Amino acid sequence: MVQVRSVITGTGSCIPSRKVPNEAFLGQAFYEGEGRPYPAGETARMVGKFREITEIAERRYVSEDQVASDLALEAAQKALASAAIDPETLDYIIVAHNFGDVTAGSRQPDLVPTLAARVKARLGIANPFCVAYDLPFGCPGWVQAVIQADYFLRSGDAKRALVIGAETLSRVSDPVDRDSLIYADGAGAVVLEAQAHDGTVGILSHATRSDALDHAGLLKMGPSFNLEGGDRQLYIKMQGRKLYEYAIATVPGLVRLSLERAGLSLEHVDKVLIHQANGKMDEAILKRLFRLYGRAEMPAGIMPMTVSWLGNSSVATVPTLLDLIVRGQLEGHTLASGNIVVFASVGAGMSINAMVYRWP
Repeated sequence: MVQVRSVITGTGSCIPSRKVPNEAFLGQAFYEGEGRPYPAGETARMVGKFREITEIAERRYVSEDQVASDLALEAAQKALASAAIDPETLDYIIVAHNFGDVTAGSRQPDLVPTLAARVKARLGIANPFCVAYDLPFGCPGWVQAVIQADYFLRSGDAKRALVIGAETLSRVSDPVDRDSLIYADGAGAVVLEAQAHDGTVGILSHATRSDALDHAGLLKMGPSFNLEGGDRQLYIKMQGRKLYEYAIATVPGLVRLSLERAGLSLEHVDKVLIHQANGKMDEAILKRLFRLYGRAEMPAGIMPMTVSWLGNSSVATVPTLLDLIVRGQLEGHTLASGNIVVFASVGAGMSINAMVYRWP
């Protein structure tokens, strides 16, 4: 039976050129949450163990003259070129982010107009029925934006959507908080099109949950840990251990639910593209998922990773990972027709989502 499916027809990403290795933080003074400085010599030990704990060796930061919408625009241009479509034919532009445009030297988010409106204007799109809006949904924002676009496309309301994830976490992280070593900048994008197919291709299913009642405060904004610095700005803060426990307790079950909704099982999955937050956490999530299915061994290469050299760029991690694979720029990873890909993410809210996709 012919069905309308949401199919990815183009991908793009923007990876900032500025590389920041872990060693760049050796001269930084770090503070604990109570405003106490870590003892002299502790910084070297923390930086040395950081890669062991997270698998992150370096990350990418934007240049001084760039903001998130600049990265979003570049990723969008590449995705549109990949899809080989006229931007005027887009029905939706959705940009997932959390902090808007934050300029160098400032912590103030610039959210008006929306980043989506800025991207639309800079793409030169005159079509007034190309709806441009932003989606703040924590790190799962890009996956959630794709889910929203899928509803629009399958309803017949739209034919094409451009979905972007862009963030500059380096501009909102507390330099004296050791968690700041996790964060990075970047952008990724896809073009989604409504296509009629006899078989099951494109987006097959998805699932989302938000556990705000008990977990809303695990990742939030707060003052600098340097209480004597006189800085009254707010920075991104997280309760790392509790966030880790929440993620491994909830993400595997939601992935399983999304597979069940697609009528599939873990044995059908070829790739798991998960939010690149922390390498060890992602491995723990995948192991827990396999245990749900009674499987102890995980196939080599099922979970591509970029966190070791790109860090955690929030909403940008998953679409950037996808683009690198599609363009043959992630060694050892490809996608072939018929492959089942699971997208999954977890972040502030706390919220998680998962989506099952069959590569055309």
